[in-house]
Amino acid sequence: MKYPHSELVLNAQGQVYHLGLSPEHLAPNVILVGDQDRVALVSQFFDQIEHRSQHREFTCHTGTYKGKRITALSTGIGTDNLDITINELDALVNIDLEKRDDKVEKTSLNLVRIGTCGILQADVPVHSYILSSHAYGLDNIAHFYDVSFSAQEQQLNDLLDTHLGLPEKIKPYFISASEDLVSKLRSEKTTEGITVTSSGFYAPQGRQLRLKLATSQLNEKLGDFNHQGLRVNNFEMESSALFFLGKALGHRATTICLGIANRPNGEFSKGYGKEMNELIEYVLDRI
Repeated sequence: MKYPHSELVLNAQGQVYHLGLSPEHLAPNVILVGDQDRVALVSQFFDQIEHRSQHREFTCHTGTYKGKRITALSTGIGTDNLDITINELDALVNIDLEKRDDKVEKTSLNLVRIGTCGILQADVPVHSYILSSHAYGLDNIAHFYDVSFSAQEQQLNDLLDTHLGLPEKIKPYFISASEDLVSKLRSEKTTEGITVTSSGFYAPQGRQLRLKLATSQLNEKLGDFNHQGLRVNNFEMESSALFFLGKALGHRATTICLGIANRPNGEFSKGYGKEMNELIEYVLDRI
């Protein structure tokens, strides 16, 4: 299939349009962070850095860590940015950008998002490592793609929909992370379960300022959900699109977040620089 210039958009240097990267800039292991400043927090652990670039909110450092080639890439906030990021990362490894055609042999990337999150369980302390085995997407990215869900994903989506009683106009989806990556990051330090990906920071996460909410006791209902020991642990804003697009395109993806707010207890971290550095090194040692 030949991709027209309007669909596979490249810049004047022949790089993918938003990320501003060429295939040689990308490593097989990719650490995704929301904040541009967090890229340097990751690359400070590299033995050497071979590439640095910045375009829009997308800052990229590629180098090696204990013999492993790794890319640290910022995505900005939200699933709309993940739609750009994952499609363009896939294009870098699975499309011949000069010929504008699919490569015969496909490459599978390891995509690990390191972020911060709000905790939905009262018994999970601030600064815990929240590992996402699944994501429940309150965004609509997946609904624009002709990709089906597994029977288990559909069942859990239906169970959560019934449990929450969301307005009919909100159409969530449920998606699994890569068990291979989850197993690499799993330890006695991690709290594992479902991550809720919201489409915003305020009402979509149950916060009310001047506007009235269309949902009732959303956080409490999410915290109460338990299916055979699988609980909803946290809120953030990227994982559902990461897992969905990664899985659909043949990549491995998961998220591990540092919990900086415990919503049921009304607690917020007083500072988490040290803890974030420790989490980054924890991930780098395991991917």
